[in-house]
Amino acid sequence: MILITGATGKLGRQVLAQLLEKVSARDVAVAVRDPKKAEDLAAKGVDVRYADYAKPETLSAALAGVEKLLLISSSEVGQRASQHAAVIDAAKKAGVKLLVYTSILHADTSHMSLASEHLATEKAIRGSGIPHAFLRNGWYIENYTENVGSALAHGVMAGSAKDGKVAAATRADYAAAAVAVLTSKTAPKEIYELAGDDAFTMTELAAEVSRQSGRRVAYTDLPQGEYAQMLAGFGVPQTIADMLADTDVGITRGELDDRSGELHRLIGRATTPLAKVVASAVAR
Repeated sequence: MILITGATGKLGRQVLAQLLEKVSARDVAVAVRDPKKAEDLAAKGVDVRYADYAKPETLSAALAGVEKLLLISSSEVGQRASQHAAVIDAAKKAGVKLLVYTSILHADTSHMSLASEHLATEKAIRGSGIPHAFLRNGWYIENYTENVGSALAHGVMAGSAKDGKVAAATRADYAAAAVAVLTSKTAPKEIYELAGDDAFTMTELAAEVSRQSGRRVAYTDLPQGEYAQMLAGFGVPQTIADMLADTDVGITRGELDDRSGELHRLIGRATTPLAKVVASAVAR
């Protein structure tokens, strides 16, 4: 039995869709906080189980009989380490034979605030003694393209990344990597540093949006604090706004750039080109 946590989230949905192309729904379970959101998965024969990272008492039953577990990191920045620790403890008690965790690119050397909870989780998994694999995912292209509508409306994309390059890939690309590891007949490596094939700057991203939309969009670079304040003014929670601005500064240091090609090799194809993702976003 393979169990996916966070299965109704944006990445989880992608993983489930691709996993069900390779294995029977009878061999797949999902752990979700709101089973109603997974009714479509239950209709396909997937075993839907209630679990909440913040409620450890729900985890034992959710992990019963699970051989392989994909722990998709919690979206609750600031609470991830403790929530993940509860899942790790339950997985050990359940006798899980492989724990795959979605971490962040170069978690052990990154100075981004976002990396600290991922690194703490990696350490907890190592300490548990459970066989494991860390999928150190880079940035999602969708973090940018989901906001193309606003960029087109205002003619501006803002950030604090300067001329730093980010080797982003799509959620579908990262989902394919997770499926490859979960369904491999051989033991996985411990660490996979995963990133897109072609890195780009924010200026290059804005130029691509301009080219495909036929409307001028420029990138405006802001000081970190000013960018965080701008995001908060748009309704982004302050902790998330601060994290995003800090991540942009990490991009200036090259912390979301990687040219190893490991994602490409793991999924057996090139990662999705920026131009293709932008074209879809503009079309929407």
